[in-house]
Amino acid sequence: MITLRIDVDYPYASRARSFLYVALRIKNTKSADYLKNSHIIAHMINESPKQIKTYWFFTPYTIPDQRMLDLLNSEKHEVALHVATRPLEEWKTLEKKTNCKIQYYTIHGTQRVLARLLWGRKLSQARATIPQDFPLKSFHDRPELTMSLDRNRYLHGYEAVVGQIEDWIQHDVIITLHPDWLFKTSKKTQRGPIYDALKTMLDVDSDLDTVSIHKKLSIRIARDFREYYKNINPTKTFLAKLQTRDVDIFTFIDRKWCCPIIDPSPEWIKIQDNIALLEIKDYQIWWNNIGKKTRNMVRKAEKDGLQVSIVPQTDKLSEGIWKIYNETPVRQGRAFPHYGETRETVATNMYAEKNSTYVGAYIGEELAGFIQVLHGDSIAILSNILAMQKHLDKAVNNALIAKAVEVCAEKGERWLMYGRIGNHPSLDRFKENNGFSKFSITRYYIPLTSKGKLAIKLGLHQEPKDTLPDSIKYPLLPAVNWVSRTKMRAKLALKIINPSES
Repeated sequence: MITLRIDVDYPYASRARSFLYVALRIKNTKSADYLKNSHIIAHMINESPKQIKTYWFFTPYTIPDQRMLDLLNSEKHEVALHVATRPLEEWKTLEKKTNCKIQYYTIHGTQRVLARLLWGRKLSQARATIPQDFPLKSFHDRPELTMSLDRNRYLHGYEAVVGQIEDWIQHDVIITLHPDWLFKTSKKTQRGPIYDALKTMLDVDSDLDTVSIHKKLSIRIARDFREYYKNINPTKTFLAKLQTRDVDIFTFIDRKWCCPIIDPSPEWIKIQDNIALLEIKDYQIWWNNIGKKTRNMVRKAEKDGLQVSIVPQTDKLSEGIWKIYNETPVRQGRAFPHYGETRETVATNMYAEKNSTYVGAYIGEELAGFIQVLHGDSIAILSNILAMQKHLDKAVNNALIAKAVEVCAEKGERWLMYGRIGNHPSLDRFKENNGFSKFSITRYYIPLTSKGKLAIKLGLHQEPKDTLPDSIKYPLLPAVNWVSRTKMRAKLALKIINPSES
């Protein structure tokens, strides 16, 4: 059994807004943002397959609205009082507003003088005084040990606190948390963010594991960074979760090479996108279909002493990758984003990707180049194909592509993807010379808010490079690359980025 104590001190995720409303004694339960984080936590608890008992302690400024009460309408939840200033008055108000029988109370403590003024206490009064004949039971008197998820998540990090949680549950510890710190952190109070640990503890929201959110101006756009690996057909429940996380637009692709979406919603906005795709029947057919020049490049690599094979994910491999990353700050005319990464970062990222195959090209004991093949559902994806600049004359990348195709053919993988086509002319030609062709797909955009709808109408959901015609885009590429190189040189000069030595 997981026992949770949730102190709902403030009504809004924004601390500044909450402080203002409490200071001005404003109680607005009609706002869409009212108790927003508490709603998210209640949804998580209700969806959890675990045995849970949650005690929700509400102040006079966080009395649950009807939406919140509907979420608390189960055996997993109990409404309780978080005394702010006037115990008797607050207890009666909470019972009347919620129509719940209140059994427990806790006391909202305030260490700072300004906070005491905010809650209408005397400067010398850190917490409210409870009458001796107060009819509710003090939750502070519970015999179980209490541990703060907010504080421990801040002090020890996600991995450590998840291990602590298992021990807490086994020893019937009461786990306390504040909705304020669901997504935010505070150095001053040393709390948060607790969402990742709470999600793991409750075993929920696995459908959000691979969702990333980025801001474009003030628009928050979400996408699944595994969208090429798996089929996505978003449900109303999934989209509602994104809305509670302030997402304005959700975007995803139709994997029509294997599993086209049947009857997509007319409300989804469509644009045409593409990927560089190779259909693999067997290795020999691929070899016969590529041009003579490309075949000669692969043969040249072998003649130059290049040894290409599958390599295990080991510290030796990560060391070689690290050296390639830090060989030069500029590749293909533009800044190289991995330049300056440490050995530890490279190793962590390499080991994190479990479902992949690494192909290495060696000259003697030196890793001259590598390619990562990511294995998804009905597709394999080429990623991180890189070679030492000093060995580019040995056709390293051609040899790596050939081996990757051979690996996929042996595994029976029909489709192999290599990014997109259309934003880098020389790289596009390399892909086409190695058998990849431009495959059109549909990308969908779902507006989740009025802001998202307006952004789509204004065309803000797309990247400029994807909207410009080739006749304009390609002449601009040298200037874009120059800006990229200049920024890198400036960062190196200012030592914002340094060649990694560890």
